[in-house]
Amino acid sequence: MTRLSISVFLIWTILALFSGLLTISPNQVDLNALFATPFKFDHLPLGGDELGRSLLDRLIAGAQVSFFVALISVSLSTLIGTAIGIIAAYFGGWVDRLISRIIDIFLAFPGLLLAIAMAGMLGPGIDNVIIALAMMGWVGFARLARSQVMSLKQRDHVLAATALGQPTLRIMQRHLLPFLAAPLLVEASYGVASAVIAEAGLSFLGLGVQPPQASWGSMIREGVRYLLIAPHLVLVPGIALSLIVLSSNLLGDALRDHWDVISHSKQ
Repeated sequence: MTRLSISVFLIWTILALFSGLLTISPNQVDLNALFATPFKFDHLPLGGDELGRSLLDRLIAGAQVSFFVALISVSLSTLIGTAIGIIAAYFGGWVDRLISRIIDIFLAFPGLLLAIAMAGMLGPGIDNVIIALAMMGWVGFARLARSQVMSLKQRDHVLAATALGQPTLRIMQRHLLPFLAAPLLVEASYGVASAVIAEAGLSFLGLGVQPPQASWGSMIREGVRYLLIAPHLVLVPGIALSLIVLSSNLLGDALRDHWDVISHSKQ
């Protein structure tokens, strides 16, 4: 199962990174291919939508959107959340209490609901979706980094570096961050799955990618109206979305189990 999830994840990544090298036309209208079923035309292996546009081409274009939204939003969430979590745990006191209260406020709202509210305030568009998802996702990384640093800062190598008078920033970079890499990587893999499904949800609601640009969420929204006569309009992007989310979660589980084995072997 892990190999299958890695294969799906690699296919998604390759399609997103190298889609520019493919001769795809996601917005080309073909009136002869309206609601074409899969494999009805040689040039439309996955069929056509309500405008005769190739579902395969739009699926590839949507893969690129979801990949870069997930990559950028999770990267921003990781950077912001890790920095905030390290600062809260390392300095402690009123700094930790203040940051913890802010985290609690964000956790009081469902993540997707918060992203919808922020995307609604910022307006539709892929840039605003990334900002909304980053503001939604940093909390998990901050909590993880804080909990890890709370125990790490009592270790001998950190106490020795502090006693030797090393700068705080240097201690964070050399003595704390390397030990956070593994749990943060696991959290990021789960964050990718959350970002992909959140982007699809926002696009489904009309708050994400705008027509005619393809997105898996907008493809599902457009296909829902024709579900009875052309179910493949929903099934094609829906299956792709499910596979990516499942693969990301399985990879996260595999990474977590791998690092757990390593950590136990070192003890």
